[in-house]
Amino acid sequence: MTLAVVGILWLAFVLVGVPIGIAMIFVSMGYFYWTGMGLSFAVQRMVDGLNSFPLLAVPLFILAAGILNSAGITNHLFGFARALVGHITGGLGHVNVLASLFFSGMSGSALADAGGLGKMEIEAMREAGYDDDFAGSVTAASSMIGPLVPPSITMVLYGVIANVSIGKLFLGGIVPGFLCAAALMVMVYFIAGRRDYPRDPRRSAGEIGTLFVKSLPALLTPVVIVGGIFSGLFSPTEAAAVTVLYAIAIDLLFYREMTFRRLWDALYETTVTSSAIATIVAGVGLLSFILAREQAPQQIATFFLGIASGPVSFLIAVNLMVFVLGCFIEALVILLVVVPILVPVAMGFGLDPVHFGIIVILNLMISILTPPMGMALFVVAQVGNIPYQRLAKAILPWLIPPFVVLFLVCAFPILATGLPSLMD
Repeated sequence: MTLAVVGILWLAFVLVGVPIGIAMIFVSMGYFYWTGMGLSFAVQRMVDGLNSFPLLAVPLFILAAGILNSAGITNHLFGFARALVGHITGGLGHVNVLASLFFSGMSGSALADAGGLGKMEIEAMREAGYDDDFAGSVTAASSMIGPLVPPSITMVLYGVIANVSIGKLFLGGIVPGFLCAAALMVMVYFIAGRRDYPRDPRRSAGEIGTLFVKSLPALLTPVVIVGGIFSGLFSPTEAAAVTVLYAIAIDLLFYREMTFRRLWDALYETTVTSSAIATIVAGVGLLSFILAREQAPQQIATFFLGIASGPVSFLIAVNLMVFVLGCFIEALVILLVVVPILVPVAMGFGLDPVHFGIIVILNLMISILTPPMGMALFVVAQVGNIPYQRLAKAILPWLIPPFVVLFLVCAFPILATGLPSLMD
């Protein structure tokens, strides 16, 4: 069974509706059986693929996001963001972006942002007189900030598969994450100004101070995480466990909105999501072995070396490739299947692994916004009750801000490597 047959069979399974991870396992099992290596060896490879301590951070960060959503902490963050920037031209559009920036420092997930804050944001904008295409587009676009600002589930997975310091990736995403937020707010300002959307009245310093005090325990989450990692108190994986405990603690001590039913729902959602990710990771473990045995990385490296004369042309080729793939394939699959092949080639061109990682993650976050397979669009369309076709058309101008940031990060590596260099 050749690599081409494996690829065709996998694509056929996916097209008929078989989950991506299960499809990977099916075709890989067929390869192991056909080549005589045996199914027991395949099972061993699956277990080895999941036997990674850093991977423990993934379900823990998902659980932390679930607890933060269930405890109503998102409401406090949204209220504080509205008090800060609701009076600026663009009003709730700026609030949407700023709330996503706040929430990204706790959840590490774009889809958790879109699903957790999205419904509340869209309903508030709808009531204020904003169009659905604007409200949905801002909500989807701002959700991409989540995996750029620590903690980040995507960075944990990238660090595991690329053997890159997760702590450095966390620091490397801070500046690009803030740049994305700023670029989106500029876009909001100009579009809202042309459409004359309403603004909130300016809040007094006392009101802002009161809301800040209420939100402070939640806002300190990224400070606790990054500070703990940077000071050496705990590793990035341990930081995920600390985030869960911190989320529970601030609810018990300050907000007291969590119920046993909500906690159970958060645990259930974490189990379902983590199981789906683990299945894909197990399938990728099998597929990676097959790719290595068939010498696919060497062939792809040879291809890139043939069309790329240096790091600049290589980055252009990678950006184009990931963008095209992202239009049709889920970002998680691109991360787990394609990235392990690209990283050695990037190292061969002398690219900094953290810099390359931030570029790839930025690309992947753009891919969740690109139709027809942008996952953030599906989530926002669902929670906001907006027709998917309408949202897919409305999101196109909102791809400009993240592309501008992507260009800046590619052109100026210091934006991604400046803070991580402090760890050396």
